[in-house]
Amino acid sequence: MTLLELITKPSTENSPTTSDGGNYSIVLNSEALLHQLKLEKDQNDDVSVLQRGTGWTLLSTDVEVIELGQNFIKNLKKKMKNPNTFNKDEFFELFGSYLNEIWEKLWGAVLADGLDEGNIVKMIEKLGNYMGRDVKGLVMEVCVVLETWEVLGSLIVNGLVEHSGLSSLINNLIEKKQSWLVVLCVKHVIDIQTYDMMCVLKYFLSIPRDEDDGSLVNVRKEWESQAMSAIEKAMDLSLGPIRMEIARDASLLLMLAHDGFSVYEMCLHYLLASRNVDEVILGACISKLSGSEIMILIRYLKKWLNKYERFPQVCPCPKAPFELGLKACEWVPSLEDVVKCLGLVVDEHFSSLVLHQEFHEELKSLNEVVNSLTGEAKVCGILSNLTETLKSRHRG
Repeated sequence: MTLLELITKPSTENSPTTSDGGNYSIVLNSEALLHQLKLEKDQNDDVSVLQRGTGWTLLSTDVEVIELGQNFIKNLKKKMKNPNTFNKDEFFELFGSYLNEIWEKLWGAVLADGLDEGNIVKMIEKLGNYMGRDVKGLVMEVCVVLETWEVLGSLIVNGLVEHSGLSSLINNLIEKKQSWLVVLCVKHVIDIQTYDMMCVLKYFLSIPRDEDDGSLVNVRKEWESQAMSAIEKAMDLSLGPIRMEIARDASLLLMLAHDGFSVYEMCLHYLLASRNVDEVILGACISKLSGSEIMILIRYLKKWLNKYERFPQVCPCPKAPFELGLKACEWVPSLEDVVKCLGLVVDEHFSSLVLHQEFHEELKSLNEVVNSLTGEAKVCGILSNLTETLKSRHRG
């Protein structure tokens, strides 16, 4: 028998298919299971390259944890049949008990006595990876219905959002006007589809300025706290001169991202700086914008160009997040990000920009800033070439 035939031969030919396979979506201790496998000798083909393995069984602990998830899903679905009587406290009690039972099965102790929202969030950080796919999807659905935003935020931050439910989650968050949680999705979910990213962009550009969105407080708090932390570190002599220099650069960068921007515009920082949004995706999103949305985006980009013209010494600080914990530096759009986005706006909406008079004044002022930055870039290029030439001559 050839190697190809061995590979393509159905593995179930000589053994019955178990009916339990679909129930176990996760394997918790795969290394221990692999040690139990034994090779099955094929009497008819002694020179076979491939041999079947026998002895595969799920560890009892794994089976118990998976069954806990199945029972939790049944109980939660029962409760959800009467949403008018099902409240947050009941959900916390049910969900917290489930997480405590997982901890007890794995480590033989109770993780938390209190079952309030704060403790649930801490338990998710420790045990989120032990939750099955169906459990995570149902819990997120319940979080949206009951508006338990802290628990939902913890699921997003810890990477527990399943791809199959992502589109529905983003739409629900936009409908509920949970801007901070939408921001968390942009920051922590790596496989957002183009359509969902377009919905996020349009939402950030059309957040009602006259409505109270309590979740936006978290957006401003993050930028303010990171900026203040950078300033404090820049004056902390105990960090040493090198790290203090990094902190000074980070404080200038965060100052640019904070000062002069509304909290609504700060949401756009995350999308523009995201490394998961390439030019193809961003271009597709920008192509679907309306006239009013294009105007808001152009004015936002104009602010960035003015800032980079005024503070040409400011540049990205890739070391700040790792050296000083200033994570917000990763989410400050660079001059390159801004210019690329502006180029896509022009490419996708050229005719609208030319034909509609309301865009002309904005484009004229943008042209002045771009010409200024271009002039500086030419001078910097000449100086850079001169420096390299002098260095090479000196080495010679």
